Amino acid sequence: MTTDTSSAPNFIRNQIRDEIEAGRPGKIVTRFPPEPNGFLHIGHAKSICLNFGLAEQFGGDCHLRFDDTNPAKEEQAYIDAIQEDVSWLGFQWAGPVRFASDYFDQLYAWAQHLIREGKAYVDDLSPDEIREYRGTLTEPGRPSPYRERMADENLDLLERMRTGEFAEGEKVLRAKIDMASPNINLRDPILYRIRHAHHHQTGDKWKIYPSYDFTHGQSDAIEEVSHSICTLEFEDHRPLYEWFLDNLPVPARPRQIEFSRLNLNYTLTSKRKLKLLVDENIVDGWDDPRLPTIAGLRRRGYTPGSIRKFSEMIGVTRADGGLVDIAMLYHAIRADLEDNAPRAMAVLNPLKVVLTNVPEGHEEVFDVPGHPAREDMAVRKVPFTREIVIDHDDFMEEAPKKFFRLAPGREVRLRNSYVIRCDEVIKDANGEIEALHCSVDFDTLGKNPEGRKVKGVIHWVSATHGVPMEVRLYDNLFLEEQPDRDKEADFLDHLNPESLVVCQAIGEPSLSEVTPESRFQFERVGYFCADRHACRDGRRVFNRTVGLKDTWAKVQKQEAQKQEAQKQDAGKKG
Repeated sequence: MTTDTSSAPNFIRNQIRDEIEAGRPGKIVTRFPPEPNGFLHIGHAKSICLNFGLAEQFGGDCHLRFDDTNPAKEEQAYIDAIQEDVSWLGFQWAGPVRFASDYFDQLYAWAQHLIREGKAYVDDLSPDEIREYRGTLTEPGRPSPYRERMADENLDLLERMRTGEFAEGEKVLRAKIDMASPNINLRDPILYRIRHAHHHQTGDKWKIYPSYDFTHGQSDAIEEVSHSICTLEFEDHRPLYEWFLDNLPVPARPRQIEFSRLNLNYTLTSKRKLKLLVDENIVDGWDDPRLPTIAGLRRRGYTPGSIRKFSEMIGVTRADGGLVDIAMLYHAIRADLEDNAPRAMAVLNPLKVVLTNVPEGHEEVFDVPGHPAREDMAVRKVPFTREIVIDHDDFMEEAPKKFFRLAPGREVRLRNSYVIRCDEVIKDANGEIEALHCSVDFDTLGKNPEGRKVKGVIHWVSATHGVPMEVRLYDNLFLEEQPDRDKEADFLDHLNPESLVVCQAIGEPSLSEVTPESRFQFERVGYFCADRHACRDGRRVFNRTVGLKDTWAKVQKQEAQKQEAQKQDAGKKG
């Protein structure tokens, strides 16, 4: 069994540990049960890491089971993508991929069992009438006029529903529980609806499909799941989950435990709203790097380890409604890439520089470490020539005193190279800067001569040997911290018009041949990933994963300093 040393809260892990120490028998079995009606997002990643992680930590199993009870909204493409996401995150499910539809025959038999026991009936009320009869949070429901049908009639009607004799919405099968219950979920919930839809697993065998509530717990029981872990919105469904287990001859009795879902600022995790963004072509498919889908995060350059680390950092609690700062997610990937991403220089907004005292055809090649702290990463060959490019942002014609980059008459060091001085600014007919003429101090390679203070260091690329690249600068898709907080407003009103900016950049020669999903730190710029789709056939397309500035680490440091100061003050008062 793995020993966990994390300080992040995880009450479910603690509960299972206590159960085992108290002598709980049997293997720990969890499950991840996604609906195949869209791509998974970062909230699902938290659930994946929790369920598979618990199985790993306690030597148990985790099942992957698709909740495929609504064929009209499900697609094989979603099933394939979900399996790929789980595998990419580094998890392996126990046994075969499972489907709720694997159990449709058993579920139907159990529905018949409830009818024979007088605990289910076929109802002819319309959907609107069912809602009206159900009552409200303050008023009890009313029994349907069809509630007391005899078992034989109900069994006959259910079979005729199954074979497609009735239209959609004409009849439903309901459990007979308590129309006066304060928990609306117990007011005769629907077990089966008529749906004339082709199913991706069962074809046209079924014309009725079970509800989530009727399917979920019984599927857990069939698989002998020990802990059925779900988010807090299912807490009010737990009495129904347990009612089915109490009233059906199931082979096992799973325990449902709820935890708080992930709410990430500047982010939407509603699959319905994410699908709208995709369907309306507001984003470039489900794996657009601006989306919080696992596929989108992967395409943006996130690593499986960073997402697992983030999931551990945020912990598992029952506190609902809080927003997690997206800076935590950025911190997790930045910490990973800081240690593992090779370095390179790339100029996103090129400005030509002619080094006037460098002869035509002159070429030097500098050996530069692939990573400042990793000897196992290959040395880069960085050519130095008469013409180079620097970033426009690293030059200012009328620079303030504390501008430590290039300006007329000022000096900077080219990273891993010489000190240069700007001697002349060349402009076009419209007065726009088109080039700089600079001179090189050849005595400054790897040196800082006494008396010389050069504070500025800028990145650069040889204009002769640099390789053209497309760089996509991604930012938050929304400007509002909670884009769907106002239920009356349209969340699309909060879209960030600069969530994607495309640059035609120039990179050093080490970037000439990159494989999709290769990750780099572009020195002084940020972390970037070769696009997994576009970076092929000689194209060099890089997506910005995250910038270099770690705001979360700064916040954490300030918080630690504050707590230390409070301790010291308390000690003095004591």
